[in-house]
Amino acid sequence: MYDLLKDKIENAEMEVIACRCNNEVRSLNFKLYEDSKIELVDLNSKDGMLIYIRGIMYIMSKALNELYPEALLTVNYQLSNAMFCELDNMDITEEMISKIHEKMEEIINKNLDIKKVKMSKEEAEEFYKKERTLKGKIQISQADSEGACLYYCENYFNYFFGVMPIKTGYTKVYDIVKYRDGFIVRYPNWKTPTKLTPFIENKKLVSTLDEYEDIYKLIGINTIYKLNQEVRKDNAQDAILLSEALHEKKMAQIADNIAKDKNIKVVLIAGPSSSGKTTFAKRLGIQLRLNGLKPVTISVDNYFVEREENPKDEHGNYDFECIEAIDTKLFNEHLVKLLSGEEVLIPTFNFTKGTKEYSGKTLKIAEDEILVIEGIHCLNDKLTNDISRTQKYKIYISALTVLNIDYYNRISTTDTRLIRRIVRDHQFRGYSAKHTIKMWYSVNRGEQQYIYPYQEQANSMFNSSLIYELGVLKQYAIPLLESIKNTEPEFAEATRLKKLLSYFDTISTKDIPKTSLIREFIGDSMFEV
Repeated sequence: MYDLLKDKIENAEMEVIACRCNNEVRSLNFKLYEDSKIELVDLNSKDGMLIYIRGIMYIMSKALNELYPEALLTVNYQLSNAMFCELDNMDITEEMISKIHEKMEEIINKNLDIKKVKMSKEEAEEFYKKERTLKGKIQISQADSEGACLYYCENYFNYFFGVMPIKTGYTKVYDIVKYRDGFIVRYPNWKTPTKLTPFIENKKLVSTLDEYEDIYKLIGINTIYKLNQEVRKDNAQDAILLSEALHEKKMAQIADNIAKDKNIKVVLIAGPSSSGKTTFAKRLGIQLRLNGLKPVTISVDNYFVEREENPKDEHGNYDFECIEAIDTKLFNEHLVKLLSGEEVLIPTFNFTKGTKEYSGKTLKIAEDEILVIEGIHCLNDKLTNDISRTQKYKIYISALTVLNIDYYNRISTTDTRLIRRIVRDHQFRGYSAKHTIKMWYSVNRGEQQYIYPYQEQANSMFNSSLIYELGVLKQYAIPLLESIKNTEPEFAEATRLKKLLSYFDTISTKDIPKTSLIREFIGDSMFEV
């Protein structure tokens, strides 16, 4: 393919790292067939940057293998355009990091070929007897007659989930830095692919990720292979019970913290799409009641500004996600009155007419009641500017996936949320998987602007991920993803998600409690969602 499109590739404004062939992401050495529709994928795209990151992580693991072949590497999770890694059997020093960096530079400057090699099932079984990565075991345990595909560079083999750059020279912008008891591999983002942006340390987020990772390591389920083993031993119920118990324990802890501080009058909950905010708020409310506090909800959605006052985006469309779309003046007025014991007339926003309407509905807060508010801007103090910080308790919720494919390949938190949303949108909103995938970029953009910058201001973080959930969601999601045709742009993303879900053994819904957060997406929840 590269030879056929060499002129276009070399003259492109941004470096081309892959292509889309009939709306499926392929490497630049993919063999073309007749009637193929080809689009170039550069670094200024999500797909291009995912390939770039995959390439730099492959080069890092190759460098580490050459310098410290006994090292047991675990790629843990992503932090601010960086991947956090640890060595399970070695202490990491600045000298080691310097040597790895030098070796990576050497590998990149040589511009070595990275080739995809297919092993037979027998060859794969023999190979994985000696190798620590568990991807091969996943394919073999699924009786995949085609065996396993690995990426080969010089004498180094490894599996990485997804398309890889065809040469090591594509990944020139990066850094590797010692961080905590491990190290981070830094890389650019797709918006600024030619430079590194500053690393932002999110200590509360890291602490939450570490806590959940340690728990799942303790119970022995931290990779897909290990989860599948539990399913095949009929132990899926244990994984479900442990995950649900962990959620209940964390919710109880948060409720206890709120109840201990008598100054707290407002609980504010925010998180990205498909984090399970609705079910979380309901279950937290139960825990608050056990502490003698009666939760009262108030919807921010009823406090939009009048339509003619709503700001517009760069395309001239109404921007309903920016904080200026909220009538914060009226919202704060009502909050102050409610917290002072006064009764207020609550509006209902008519989205068809674009105006607030008053039907006579009033609200008054009793001494033993506490306001619970959920919304995109709840971590931003501009939303509740007139309320004292001591009266507010902020909660950030997200599905912070800690389950990995294997020791080198993590499962993206964003992918988990997208799969949740695809299922929920179909179940309860009548949207197709194509529609959800198409809208996902704008959803992510809103999260980047209005949620993530404020997450460290939260008093508590709640990880809504469940170790077993993708084994449940696959039976709902795969048929929806298969409805997307290869003539449609969303086909590439659908194919990638289907491949990820195919690694999971199916987990029955019969043992999932009706109070479970996952019920918000698959249905049969005892809470109104």
